[in-house]
Amino acid sequence: MAFSSRRGGWAHSLLPTSNSNSKSKIPRKGRKRTFVKDFFLANFFTIGLSLSVIFLLFVTFRYGVPKPLAFKSTNSRLPKFRKPVSRKPISPEAASASGAAVDITTKDLYDKIEFLDKDGGPWKQGWIVNYKGNEWDSEKLKIFVVPHSHNDPGWKLTVEEYYDRQSRHILDTIVETLSKDVRRKFIWEEMSYLERWWRDASSTKKESFINLVQNGQLEIVGGGWVMNDEANSHYFAIIEQITEGNMWLNETIGVVPKNSWAIDPFGYSPTMAYLLRRMGFENMLIQRTHYELKKELSWNKNLEYIWRQSWDVEETTDIFVHMMPFYSYDVPHTCGPEPAICCQFDFARMRGFMYELCPWGEHPVETNQENVQARALKLLDQYKKKSTLYRTNTLLVPLGDDFRYISIDEAEAQFRNYQLLFDYINSNPSLNAEAKFGTLEDYFHTLRDEADRINYSRPGEIGSGQVGGFPSLSGDFFTYADRQLDYWSGYYVSRPFFKAVDRVLEQTLRASEMLIALLLANCHKAQCEKLPTGFAYKLTAARRNLALFQHHDGVTGTAKDHVVEDYGTRMHTSLQDLQIFMSKAIEVLLGIRQEKSDQTLAQLEPAQVRSKYDIQPTHRVISPPEGSAQSVVLFNPLEQTRNEVVMVVVSRPDVTVLASNWTCVKSQVSPELQHDKSKIFTGRHRLHWRASVPALGLETYYIAVGFVGCEKAKPAKLKFATKSNHLPCPAPYSCSKLEGDTAEIQNRHQTLTIDVKLGLLQKISHKDGLQNVVGEEIGMYSSRGSGAYLFKPTGDAQPIVKGAGQLVISEGPLMQEAFSYPKTTMEKTLISHSTRIYNGEKNSIQEFLVEKEYHVELIGQDFNDKELIVRYKTDIDNSRIFYSDLNGFQMSRRETYDKIPLQGNYYPMPSLAFMQGSNGQRFSVHTRQSLGAASLKNGWLEIMLDRRLVRDDDRGLGQGVMDNRPMNVVFHILAESNISSTSNPVSNPLPLHPSLLSHSVGAHLNYPFNGFIAKKPQESAAQQHPSRCFSPLASPLPCDLHIVTFKVPRLAKYSQQPPEGSRFVLMLHRRKWDSSYCRKGRSQCSSIADEPVNLFSMFKGIAVLNAQATSLNLLHKDTEMLGYNEQVGEAAQEGPVIISPMEIQAYKLELRP
Repeated sequence: MAFSSRRGGWAHSLLPTSNSNSKSKIPRKGRKRTFVKDFFLANFFTIGLSLSVIFLLFVTFRYGVPKPLAFKSTNSRLPKFRKPVSRKPISPEAASASGAAVDITTKDLYDKIEFLDKDGGPWKQGWIVNYKGNEWDSEKLKIFVVPHSHNDPGWKLTVEEYYDRQSRHILDTIVETLSKDVRRKFIWEEMSYLERWWRDASSTKKESFINLVQNGQLEIVGGGWVMNDEANSHYFAIIEQITEGNMWLNETIGVVPKNSWAIDPFGYSPTMAYLLRRMGFENMLIQRTHYELKKELSWNKNLEYIWRQSWDVEETTDIFVHMMPFYSYDVPHTCGPEPAICCQFDFARMRGFMYELCPWGEHPVETNQENVQARALKLLDQYKKKSTLYRTNTLLVPLGDDFRYISIDEAEAQFRNYQLLFDYINSNPSLNAEAKFGTLEDYFHTLRDEADRINYSRPGEIGSGQVGGFPSLSGDFFTYADRQLDYWSGYYVSRPFFKAVDRVLEQTLRASEMLIALLLANCHKAQCEKLPTGFAYKLTAARRNLALFQHHDGVTGTAKDHVVEDYGTRMHTSLQDLQIFMSKAIEVLLGIRQEKSDQTLAQLEPAQVRSKYDIQPTHRVISPPEGSAQSVVLFNPLEQTRNEVVMVVVSRPDVTVLASNWTCVKSQVSPELQHDKSKIFTGRHRLHWRASVPALGLETYYIAVGFVGCEKAKPAKLKFATKSNHLPCPAPYSCSKLEGDTAEIQNRHQTLTIDVKLGLLQKISHKDGLQNVVGEEIGMYSSRGSGAYLFKPTGDAQPIVKGAGQLVISEGPLMQEAFSYPKTTMEKTLISHSTRIYNGEKNSIQEFLVEKEYHVELIGQDFNDKELIVRYKTDIDNSRIFYSDLNGFQMSRRETYDKIPLQGNYYPMPSLAFMQGSNGQRFSVHTRQSLGAASLKNGWLEIMLDRRLVRDDDRGLGQGVMDNRPMNVVFHILAESNISSTSNPVSNPLPLHPSLLSHSVGAHLNYPFNGFIAKKPQESAAQQHPSRCFSPLASPLPCDLHIVTFKVPRLAKYSQQPPEGSRFVLMLHRRKWDSSYCRKGRSQCSSIADEPVNLFSMFKGIAVLNAQATSLNLLHKDTEMLGYNEQVGEAAQEGPVIISPMEIQAYKLELRP
């Protein structure tokens, strides 16, 4: 998605005004290089080695230390990726406290910038740029014009519609026009379209394409399935989508990308920089960052920098970044600072083409011998002005826009005219410039070469050992603003229903991949391969459907309604396929299914059913007849044993729960509730019991009716508070009326106080005497200017709950709940919610959390231009500082600034946000879908749940967001206090890390049990049935070690691989946690990953014959090239591996039963 003429609004809003009030800034001084210095530098190598020391002493004595920008380094820098160098030996404790040493942090930039939105003249968001003219005397300007076409895999049209109408023609055009002239270049990013084209292309076109790639005319940049969003996407899905694209590309065309191109995501995450570095990428290009940040970085020539992770004290995560300086990636905003001039060099806008003319009034004209001099000098003037914003004399100029180069005529117009302009510039040495078409690789290679020859480092600059001459930076680039204080924080929440489906598909795909790997590792006979290989096509489709939705108009919720339907249908289809496969795989692993092919129907079915792509899942109702039992199988996709209270829905309350060995299990039954004022009770029942399932393992339980010798499920006690007296007491429960203004529910660790009138959570009291005020509030913003992208509220959110609704409290031995159907300020109640607390095994993770489940129905005209929030008004003194996660991978410190509007203080919350007070009290909210969060007042944490917007926000979509669906949002809330001294969030600029318990809570929420129910009941005679369980790990992994994925990447080729091949991939992430909170996480945590984990003895009954470290996209063996220390590759081959906190490491394994 771009700001092309199709987006509406940008051109006129950014037209220069005749009387600008902003003062033009004086350009920075050019680099001074004296004749004497040039003489010595040029003749340095002719001087004999024996005289070099004397000569250097003489120069130093005579001229002093040369200025950094004028010194040509005689030591050519080492190529590309060197070993990381720690500047000082640092202890782990000190490293944790200090974090990375960098020149720039995004927090520093926010602190410094005034956000005044000054008009800069022709470059509205900058200043009037000038140059002296001598800046290129000693190092000529090297200009690389990079033709490109941005192809959204879904936005206004579906991916298939775009392919049919545009993308296939563009790829045809590229192949034909580049083949005519070796000087022509192009870059391509999205593998989703290239793979689709490859299926249709003739063998001649395929051969031409490969030749163009091999001779350097055509570069694949990024090479992911899509150009993913960076705010809402989870790191698992980002790895998946890049790997899917990169592996297809390597297998089909034989190349592996090393330069990333991300011109359209709405803000940027350092998680992306980390993942790309560990995939072997060398350089990144980004575009959409806050225009005030661009201005500040441009002014100081810091638009090119080394991005370093905030925890990285050894510079192992460094990656080089080029940030584009101007408003958009279209031609008017890429050749230089004056769009009215640059537009004249977009030759696809000449009359006769399909694109709109230049909105500034002057249009492009055909270049010829009569006008070439004037036109070339006019264009070169823009190039030179743009180059003054960067340190080097190597310049990148993108040439493209959305879905460009659609016809031969259009492509020829660009290539033909530009070649004439280049020829003129290059034939005039006095211009000190050389211009040509190039790829990203051409640009970055030349830039690094120049940085090797000339030292651009500033005095005192930390920089990087990777590439000299550039500053180091840490932090993220949220929240993005493109113009006039318009902040793109709306898309953090748009289409939340599908953001939730995205995460369900992620965890279902991950679980399915694990089951495939376990199936194949446990059996190497040919018949064992039938089920997984028969599923290979659907597995690939599932990977690609998940990958497709990571597109920056997919998971963002910023596509047209029918495109959202297409994404949703694809995900729904894959979810159904994966669940059917999982049920069959589980049957094989438990020994239920003897026939190992994919043809026979499954005996199990998923416990949750999705009838349609846009409908919430419902629980399958278990109805065993008298004297029978129905089995429930639970798969634990986590790497630790789980002891958890689980729930299924039953048709009758008089049931018994039995373990896999047919021993009795204590259980509880309570009525099922629903969002229906006239009928809160559905007539069905929720059955809870404590389940224990081994790591990556399976456990079977039986729901029996009429089983003699075991106690039936214990009915919960119900308490009502309602103004109307029509709430009947459902059988077989005992009911009473709630008295007083507050009610309590509790377990052995905490007591929750509920406001009876409003049905909202007031406070949490802990058994040690500590209390946390929660102050839950449900509110609504009115927003006249908001749309799919932008959040533009009019004023603050107003509370909407006014009481006198219905409150039902269920009290039982395993789960206690307060369900509220409130009366609101609006005629129709749009929300109901439950507050739950659990009594699990002693010190189980579940006992320490509070579960909030909100049912939201933002549907109907009453809620037009409304945005729904929940706000927790706690007593934590957080000074409006909070921490939200980036992609489920790391935390970022967020600070509320008065100098930017409310919407600019909203940040992405893919899975976690927490506040911490100066006394160490911490309040965390975990979510299982990405949303937006803010802390607008001291102690407040607010999270947006849904938004319904009538208007288009003038960013090209052409519609509002009106396709809301009923949905449930689940939070797990954790109130903690530290046990040792901790840093003050106000004075510490670094992000804090979750506690070990908090990490576990998040993992349990995002990777729930996968439940399956037998289609048919069986007789409940114990002696007839063997114990049904499966436990593949020798022991649970340490509590801070997470299996990102355990999979067989290429199933279809599984049988054809040589026996010695490493078919399996295991990817591990070591979580970093805050040690000032309880080490054991107050839960059943047996070990942490300080000790090595031996890959060769991880599994039970499976031998690991070989282990090899690899990149996160599975395509590189050289771990040092990826930034890992030397030990990573060596340790894998020996078995025991130690993974540093925050690191993700991948291993290719060879497994045998």
